[in-house]
Amino acid sequence: MASETPSQVLVEEISSITRLLQLFLAYEEDPRVKLVIVKGQGIAFCAGGDVPAIVRDIRLGKWGRSTDFMSLQHTLNYVMATYSKDQVSILNGIVMGGGAGVSVHGRFRIATENTVFAMPETSLGVFPTVGASYFLSRLPGFFGEYVALTGARLDGAEMLACGLATHFVPSTKLTALEADLCRVGSSDPVTFASIILDAHTQYPHPKHRSACQRLDVIDKCFSRRTVEEIISELEREATHKPDDWISATVGALKKASPAGLKISLRSIREGRLQGVGQCLIRENRMVSHVMKGDISKDFVEGCRAILIDKDRNPKWEPRRLEDMKNSMVEQYFKRMEEEDGWEDLKLPPRKHLPASAIAKL
Repeated sequence: MASETPSQVLVEEISSITRLLQLFLAYEEDPRVKLVIVKGQGIAFCAGGDVPAIVRDIRLGKWGRSTDFMSLQHTLNYVMATYSKDQVSILNGIVMGGGAGVSVHGRFRIATENTVFAMPETSLGVFPTVGASYFLSRLPGFFGEYVALTGARLDGAEMLACGLATHFVPSTKLTALEADLCRVGSSDPVTFASIILDAHTQYPHPKHRSACQRLDVIDKCFSRRTVEEIISELEREATHKPDDWISATVGALKKASPAGLKISLRSIREGRLQGVGQCLIRENRMVSHVMKGDISKDFVEGCRAILIDKDRNPKWEPRRLEDMKNSMVEQYFKRMEEEDGWEDLKLPPRKHLPASAIAKL
């Protein structure tokens, strides 16, 4: 609504996430519920509507309210990732930021021809949260680093190819799919859901210009130790064989926040060795530093340039990658001072978990 203030938007977002968390916990205990279907309304599953409200709170010095919001969101992500019943996420639209958090952690993830997935946080001066360091780090090779650092947009076929989606179903078949899923029996809901989804799914091939057709180049370049080395390797590749895709990738990296790039790369690399709970606790700690803004204020500046003023000309600080020192990156991964009234995320206890959830811990 046009009359809504950013604060009202954030209150509504908190209310929605709280309600989702309550429902998921209640459904988990309800023997009548066999599986949970999650889908968006309209063209967007979720696309960052909370960000301007968070920026406004930070500017008002109320960064703690935004960290509380993120803590609630990360708690919901954890419950979804370790859910004892099957979640079917229908991604028939834009899936970005928080939308990825409430969908990609589900067991079954359905993409369509309308799906657009991205984690564009580095262009906003921040890093992918909502457990992204867990699920992106588990994509083939170093595709997760590519997605996290560049903010690349993936369509439904690409999501299926890289494993972010488990199935691809044309949007015209979604109504029939939901109807079939709602008839899943109680004897073995996992098997029945898999059979139904397999019956409806198709297997589109990624386009010729897709990043999924360049996995060898992505692995060669994005496996490098630092962001500077990744860019240098991409530029070296371009000298051997001019490629518009490489040029666009280098361009995206050079436009992004140096702080966002460096903390994102380290986050993904650490996520490879951590369970989903550890990733969410660490990400929550990192995002709290971002909200407080003591190390860098790139998040507020990126949102101003891209989402608010829309001049698309952010003034990053530090401006150059080489000026974002390792000691500055390190600060994002440390516990914050308790005198700020801050404490590490405390995840709820989980019980009676299936093997698929236990494997994520």
